[in-house]
Amino acid sequence: MTSKISVLGAGSWGTALAIQAARNGNQTMLWGHHPEHINNLIQDRQNKRYLAGLTFPDSLQITDNLQIAAQYSEILLISVPSHAFKETLAKIKPLVPSNIKIAWATKGFNPETGELLHQTVANIFSPETPAAIISGPSFAREVAADLPTAVTIAATLQSFADELANIMHSPRFRTYTTTDIISVQVGGAVKNVLAIAAGIADGIGYGANTRAALVTRGIAEIIRLNNALGGKQETLMGMAGLGDLILTCTDNQSRNRRFGLALGKGQDRAAAIQEIGQEVEGISAARETYRLAKEYKIEMPITEQTYHVLYDGLAPMSAVQNLLQRDQKSEAI
Repeated sequence: MTSKISVLGAGSWGTALAIQAARNGNQTMLWGHHPEHINNLIQDRQNKRYLAGLTFPDSLQITDNLQIAAQYSEILLISVPSHAFKETLAKIKPLVPSNIKIAWATKGFNPETGELLHQTVANIFSPETPAAIISGPSFAREVAADLPTAVTIAATLQSFADELANIMHSPRFRTYTTTDIISVQVGGAVKNVLAIAAGIADGIGYGANTRAALVTRGIAEIIRLNNALGGKQETLMGMAGLGDLILTCTDNQSRNRRFGLALGKGQDRAAAIQEIGQEVEGISAARETYRLAKEYKIEMPITEQTYHVLYDGLAPMSAVQNLLQRDQKSEAI
């Protein structure tokens, strides 16, 4: 049986997920808010701006009309930057049926409140609205190119996680499911902060030893915050935690890692963002993660130093030295 799904957000990740859903035989509609960009997608049958050379399945429909996209399916998969997530929900609320199911591939916190995005869905719609996130070690281009990938789908209801898994799962796109929606969101948001830190260290010229240490101690920071927010530690040992952290900290397809590399090499923040040309979610996530660490009195030194680099003008070299000069301690989380 095929399903219907609307994907909101025609950037690299939204386009890749729309391709995957359509490739699986589902009735899929992709929406984007820039008419010129959408016209190009329709004419070219590919996203030349973000995923050049990867052709759309014939069944993939494309529109810049939000009402048409919102009413196309009872399942909406939102793939917009975290700062636009709440606004997108507010726009679609009067357009969708009461039985709507909301999924997202956005990684980050609500920048206005610092809340997790499932809380934003509950506040704008209802706590009973089925909500889910797709996360894990997955670069958009590799998904669109049908290279083997595995992700986690976390939902407030197991039935919704299973439904999304049936839509997205294929021999080359493996989906794992869970109802631990807190952990999957925390892992997906904080790993971007740590990827900036890893990029900074590599940009300075430090080696693989430093990167491995940052990844290892980084997962400890994620676990501490996740425990405080009510997530399950074991979830972070899977795709949406350790898997995604390793991917974004070690491969230059990661925008957050590339941003950190630029800072480590002495490039200024504005120039680095302009050069990347896409959202660097770790910048806002660093602010929100730092705030949460202070609120819950959690020790997150890598996050703290990354925040000071991004918001207080701390020199990247000084940030790394601050980490290295911390007091000796037990390795326990």
